[in-house]
Amino acid sequence: MRLYPDKLDAHLKKNLAPVYLLYGEELLQIMEAGDKLRAHASKNGFEERTVLQPIDDSDWLSFREAVDSLSLFAERRIIDLRLPTGKPGRAGGEALKQYCSNPADDVLLLISSGKLDRSGSSSAWFKSIDKIGVTMPAGPIPVHQLGGWVKNRLSAHGLQADNDALSLIVERVEGNLLAAQQEVERLALLFPEGVLSHENVLDAVADSARYSIADLVLAALQGQGRRALRVLAGLHDEAVAEVLVLWSLSGEVRAGARAAEACEAGVTIDSALKSAGVWQSRMPPLKKAMERHNAASWLNMLSTCTTIDRQIKGQAAGAVWDSFESLVVQLAECGKPLIPQHPAIP
Repeated sequence: MRLYPDKLDAHLKKNLAPVYLLYGEELLQIMEAGDKLRAHASKNGFEERTVLQPIDDSDWLSFREAVDSLSLFAERRIIDLRLPTGKPGRAGGEALKQYCSNPADDVLLLISSGKLDRSGSSSAWFKSIDKIGVTMPAGPIPVHQLGGWVKNRLSAHGLQADNDALSLIVERVEGNLLAAQQEVERLALLFPEGVLSHENVLDAVADSARYSIADLVLAALQGQGRRALRVLAGLHDEAVAEVLVLWSLSGEVRAGARAAEACEAGVTIDSALKSAGVWQSRMPPLKKAMERHNAASWLNMLSTCTTIDRQIKGQAAGAVWDSFESLVVQLAECGKPLIPQHPAIP
């Protein structure tokens, strides 16, 4: 069965599965879920623990020996299996399938893995775990849910924060859940129980936000200009390759231009987006952007993309990141005055 981290406590009150697979890119959630499972197992007599991190086929022989052998010190054991890449290989996949076909009564198999691609989550070994145990994906918390997550963490320390203070915390730690938890713990050390003000948070919380190019594109398409500029500043500070930023933005602009021209010729918006090669999951934000821009506007932005490409290659004057800012503002613009230049971008 699939289980999400926020449902783990309720699950453990009912039963303990023989196998757990914790996987994904959000390390804090994996670490905390693993700690809860080990603590719960310890209370239920799983006193011995063996940690394994297979690298080659011989290591998977050690795994089979570990799960098949009798414990010398305790009746119940935890086998803590680490798969950083999320790829056990052929030997590992077969070993996991074989074990799941007949799991040991005295063993709790706890697997911690990196992010799984589509082939991993549809593999036979994954399905064998999901059939008899629990698979738990640990992905980033969406920004609209992060405020509630931080609020609950603060409450556990006897702290409260008003909406302005919560918004500031979220802005500074977005995309970096481990940093968010560290900031909550720091606030708990710095301030007594009670209400945190915006000024308290401003003085104490470091700017630890971590963004992706996908965050930039989505914010711009959805008309979230200020957020898009903040993400752009973060990408600039992290020295993200300019060509990758341009590739992502220009792809959306090109698709928008094609779809807008088709719509103005009488084609329905869904058909226009499909013919422009837009994936189903990308249609909603692009539709929202098309409500703000006609074909001429999209073509103008496409011209800006061409200028940025020449700037990156040293064939045109101007600062690349300034041009990115202009493009992002134009893409997010919906008839309001242009947003002032973000101070984090020189």
